[in-house]
Amino acid sequence: MKKMATLSLLALALSPVLLNSAHVNAHDGMPQSVAPENANVYIISPADGATVQSTFTVEFGLKDMGVAPAGIEKKHTGHHHLLIDKASLPAFDKPMGGDVKHFGGGQTQTTLTLPKGTHTLQLIMGDHHHIPHKPVVVSKKITITVK
Repeated sequence: MKKMATLSLLALALSPVLLNSAHVNAHDGMPQSVAPENANVYIISPADGATVQSTFTVEFGLKDMGVAPAGIEKKHTGHHHLLIDKASLPAFDKPMGGDVKHFGGGQTQTTLTLPKGTHTLQLIMGDHHHIPHKPVVVSKKITITVK
């Protein structure tokens, strides 16, 4: 009886680890959602090269594709993800992680507060599982200066 209680406690202690690893691997090999070939995501404002206050609004633009909240599977839709000061894009075949700002509610703008200096901003669309579409719908990277 003691052994069974100990094993049950061990299973309970390990369950978050097991659940998290199952969650991480749940999307392996999952097909990517298809985006129209001419789909285009872009940053409306601020403009590339702009100087902004430390708190400013970023407006997202999207052409030939629709916006839908995360978890809603609908053909040719997705939701925005914002990369701030990222040297490279996330993996295209996995859900985007916590190092990317997710707009899973279908938001098309956000207010950011960044420290003084030069920063880069870039958008990438994700499907209902936060996985980039195929072909990838990614904006041009812009550079801004916070004064």
